[in-house]
Amino acid sequence: MRSRDYDLDFRDRASRIRAWGIGLLAVAGLLWTWCAVLLLTPYEAERKPDDQYPRQCESRLLTDRGTANEGLYKGDYCANERDWPEVLAVLGLSVPVSLAGAVLLTTGMVQRTMSAHAEAMRELDRIADARGA
Repeated sequence: MRSRDYDLDFRDRASRIRAWGIGLLAVAGLLWTWCAVLLLTPYEAERKPDDQYPRQCESRLLTDRGTANEGLYKGDYCANERDWPEVLAVLGLSVPVSLAGAVLLTTGMVQRTMSAHAEAMRELDRIADARGA
C-alpha cells in the first residue's frame, strides 16, 4: 500500500470518528433540550384518569414555592407529575454522551489536521528535492 492510499484511508477514518462525535453531541444537545423543557415549561396534572379539567402547574425551575414545589403540602397533584429524579436522570445521561462526543470530535479533527500537515510537509520536501536536483 502506498503512503497516499494509507493517508486517504486515515483521513476517511478520521472523518468517520468526527461524524460520530458530531452525532453524539447532537444527542447530548437533545437531552439538554429535554431537560430544559422539563424544567422551564408549565404543565398539566390530572387528578384522576381522563380528567376533564386538569390542574395547571407552574414550571419546576421558575417558581418560588408555587404549585410545582409545594403541591404535596396543599394536596395538589403537581408535585408528583414531574419529579426531580427524571430531570436529573436526563441530565446525568447527557454528561457521558457529551463527553464521548467531544472526545471523538476532537480526535477526528486532530487526526485530519495532522494528516493534512504531514501531506504538506511531504509536498514541501518533494519541492525542495526537485529544486536541489
